Amino acid sequence: MSAEFSTAVVVGAGVIGSSIALELARAGRRVIVVDRAGGAGEGSTSASSAVVRFNFSTSAGVATAWESHFCWLAWAEHLGHEVGDLARFERSGMVMLDVDAAPRAVWLPLFDEIGVPYEEWDAATLAARVPGIDTGRHWPPKSIDDHEFWAEAGTTLGGVFTPDAGYITDPQLAARNLAAAAAGEGAEFRFRSLVTAVESSDGRVRAVVLDDGTRIPCDVVVNAAGPWSSKLNKLAGVGSDFTVSVRPMRQEVAHVLAPEGYHPEGGVGPAVADMDLGTYFRGEVGGTLLIGGTEPECDPFQWLEDPDDANPNPTMAVFEAQVTRAARRLPGLAVPNRARGVAGVYDVTTDWTPIYDRTALGGFYVAIGTSGNQFKNAPVVGQFMAALIDQVESGTDHDAHPVRFLAKHTGLTIDLGAFSRKRPVNTSNSGTVMG
Repeated sequence: MSAEFSTAVVVGAGVIGSSIALELARAGRRVIVVDRAGGAGEGSTSASSAVVRFNFSTSAGVATAWESHFCWLAWAEHLGHEVGDLARFERSGMVMLDVDAAPRAVWLPLFDEIGVPYEEWDAATLAARVPGIDTGRHWPPKSIDDHEFWAEAGTTLGGVFTPDAGYITDPQLAARNLAAAAAGEGAEFRFRSLVTAVESSDGRVRAVVLDDGTRIPCDVVVNAAGPWSSKLNKLAGVGSDFTVSVRPMRQEVAHVLAPEGYHPEGGVGPAVADMDLGTYFRGEVGGTLLIGGTEPECDPFQWLEDPDDANPNPTMAVFEAQVTRAARRLPGLAVPNRARGVAGVYDVTTDWTPIYDRTALGGFYVAIGTSGNQFKNAPVVGQFMAALIDQVESGTDHDAHPVRFLAKHTGLTIDLGAFSRKRPVNTSNSGTVMG
């Protein structure tokens, strides 16, 4: 069926789902977006750290992030519609500190292959470029209750700085921007609506049913439901052929005042990815610091059976652990005695690499398992899914001959088989949100 006569239902109006809606509508499909929340970006997206970085463990991952950053740089042009206030990319740069689990020699060749600019820093350069930083090597990460946590470091470390990295100032606004642009292309959004059934016959999806009884006939369904994606897959009867699984995980990020001198006058200090201590942090306009964790083995993972069971409030235990680790790296950082931050849930795959793919049910597609690291790639993920759906619906066997995506800004060709539901598990991943 040609795109202009096809109805696509996108389940999820976060930054990923809204981007997919925009690109499918641009391709000529009638698009209906369904989301349980009251507006775009009110789920996992709203809790995102919104870091734009390029450190991934696969060539396709690096290429996707590098292409996406050009979309953020030309955000108004990417949207193509007047949507009001715009989310903004803040170019702060980011330094990935050296860590035994992911030595720079393993992933720097990917930067060279893709063309990502970088600087290699030794400990002295790191100390000079990031005011107040402790360059001690502390691997492996330890619980802050472990007496070894405060042990004096025996050696120092450096890192790799990517000057083009940064963050998006308002992740929820970015999703709203995409949703507004999609609406400008004719997409319809139905909020406070829950999918209760996926109807199919003859091996193809035929309709989705909402909790108010509304039945929406459709030719295509895209599961972009984030932490609720596994539930939707069960409704559709898909997933038995997946080689990678998806589970919801609760996460927290902390907000604190940055130590004096961290931010340059009129600017923002560089983001720091510190797997050596099990944390990451980035500055924010206004003199604050956002701090998150990189899932060190010494900390319990907060897996959930049901994302609806997640505690929506930050907890003192996680706040103290994350901020204390950051303070070990930035000795001038104060650790407040009250938790302040954001809690959220994201869907994590076995190898921390997303699934952007078709499924065994004709017309049912997935953009899931974004593992807390795909916000940055949302603009290009929408394009991925539109290209994938167009080719598969036109008869391409994506499982046998993966779709190859030509990136507009960089000219890179990205093999979408890297995000297949049937891929070999990516054993080169870091085992963390870093991918």
